[in-house]
Amino acid sequence: MNHSLLPSRGAFALAPAQAIPLHLSSAAQWPGLLGSLPPLQRQWIATTGFEPLAGRVLLLPGADGALAGVLVGIDPSEPLWQLAALPPLLPAGVYAVAAGDEAADAERDALRQLGWALGALAPERQAVQLRVKDGDLQAMECLAAAVAEVRRLVNLPANELGPQALAAAVQALATEHGAQYTEWVGEALPGAGFALVHAVGRSGAQAPRVAQLEWGDGAAPRIVLIGKGVCFDSGGLDLKPAAGMRWMKKDMGGAAHAMALAGLIMQARLPVHLTLLVPAVENGVGPLALRPGDVIRAGNGRLVEIENTDAEGRLILADALHHALRPGVEDPARAPALVIDLATLTGAARMALGPELPALFSNHETWAADLLAHSRRTHDPLWRLPLWAPYRRLLKSDSADTMNAASTPMGGAITAALFLEDFVPAQVPWLHLDLYAWNTEARPGRPKGGEAQGLRALFSLLSERFAP
Repeated sequence: MNHSLLPSRGAFALAPAQAIPLHLSSAAQWPGLLGSLPPLQRQWIATTGFEPLAGRVLLLPGADGALAGVLVGIDPSEPLWQLAALPPLLPAGVYAVAAGDEAADAERDALRQLGWALGALAPERQAVQLRVKDGDLQAMECLAAAVAEVRRLVNLPANELGPQALAAAVQALATEHGAQYTEWVGEALPGAGFALVHAVGRSGAQAPRVAQLEWGDGAAPRIVLIGKGVCFDSGGLDLKPAAGMRWMKKDMGGAAHAMALAGLIMQARLPVHLTLLVPAVENGVGPLALRPGDVIRAGNGRLVEIENTDAEGRLILADALHHALRPGVEDPARAPALVIDLATLTGAARMALGPELPALFSNHETWAADLLAHSRRTHDPLWRLPLWAPYRRLLKSDSADTMNAASTPMGGAITAALFLEDFVPAQVPWLHLDLYAWNTEARPGRPKGGEAQGLRALFSLLSERFAP
């Protein structure tokens, strides 16, 4: 992504620029902070009735009537969002968190700076800047750029971001970073091992396709990223109701996340061999549409019976998983160090965890525990759900090796993950994120619409595990 076009560009000023102090306070910190302020400002606070509640902001006057400081009420448990509301609210100027108001904490400060950068993505902001150290600047802007790109892609309408345009975005990412790009389209898919991708997407207005990016040293640890790229999901012949279909332009959110994560990895030049796969389709209705009861042979040879055409995401992910992992099956030396798939996969995950908490499934205890630790550290929430093996019986088919969905809606996120697990060799560490990729309401730093979820936690994990 071209960072010169990023809306948050210019949101930071390098020390030692003169700055207006931001006085951050929770209710517990308030008595001490209030006592440290000059009488004029204490009188102004009393007049306005300001209380240090999270999200409250008060401009403080100086003796000359000029802006001398800003009071900001905060929730200490959410450092990421403490400054996010400020860029659209504050008058033009350079600001800095007031020194001496609290103990030093580099991790907390980095989260605050990222929150400021995300708040600065708001198009209506003034010419405001936050003073930071030089070393902080690039990391903040790269993360903000990745989040902005996920939001941009997810927010695009399906008539602008169909399978062809989504694959073109992967190709542009490959070109930007000098990566190798390969694409399989339409009738070439079954012969290349993507019969499930073809079956799902053949009824769409544009031909289905699979976009692949390869980057890095072939001798380095191999990381595989796979993103679900359903550019619009009508449900197919098992048609969604109007309310369920309304926002299905976002069903390519997993692809947007995988692409943004790949961009961060390549920009940081992590010493890995990166494979990115995006199966891009539209799940449409028409003479060629996939039917309930159809039996399709997947790329790995397994026969899949279609129980529900609206369980299409796992089908295209399954072929992508097999394609990416096949070299390691044939030659264990080429097995990936880690495979990650990201998908707006099931309504069941949202019913269980709501829109803000993506579900994590994994076949590897250490990788899962480490990702959850980075999730907590980066304030990028995830919640692990089990790969409950007894539920495999719910996918049993009388005419194939498996069904693509259970006949019962109960445990739907788990049965979807179990279906995918059958396409991952047991010895390969695998992380599966079932995302919503959408903000249902606007909050500071988080506008309504497309959202990046789990992205920062994953990049933090990979940066630590594969540090240059």
